[in-house]
Amino acid sequence: MRLSSSKGFSLAETVVALGVLTTGVLGAAAVFVTGMQNLTSSPSDVVATQKAAEAMEAVFSARQSGKLTWTQINNVANGGVFLNGAQPLYRAGADGLVNTADDSAAGIETVTLPGPDGLLNTVDDKVVTLGGYTRQIQIADVTGENAQLRVITVTIRFTNGPSVRTYTLQTYISSYS
Repeated sequence: MRLSSSKGFSLAETVVALGVLTTGVLGAAAVFVTGMQNLTSSPSDVVATQKAAEAMEAVFSARQSGKLTWTQINNVANGGVFLNGAQPLYRAGADGLVNTADDSAAGIETVTLPGPDGLLNTVDDKVVTLGGYTRQIQIADVTGENAQLRVITVTIRFTNGPSVRTYTLQTYISSYS
């Protein structure tokens, strides 16, 4: 009896090869989708980082200028001026500080983005209302020996398609300016 040596691939080998190829293509597609989501959220990420930094700078500026006393640099629940919990991204009210009681009258913040020409301050610029964002300023005393030190945490949350993204900025502030 003579065994034949056939050339080519068997059906089983072809099915296995197609399975490996399909897995690779689906993995590449998932990476592509994730990359596109990150690309589309990039302007929102920049806005979130800037709004967190602006809030932090406002607190330090109020301390430096004497606009707020050390007691006032705290959340409302602890006798301060900054509202508790996440708040809509309102413009600063008459006091010049965000996340305080007088902000809602100033309206929701907006940001101007470049239009199709890619240049800012031209006729095709796009003004975006930041209604899908929230900002929380949380201030807590640092316990222990250092009673003149507080930790400030600014958290910006926004939606990007089906996901909710969060940006957090944290620093310390002392009663000494």
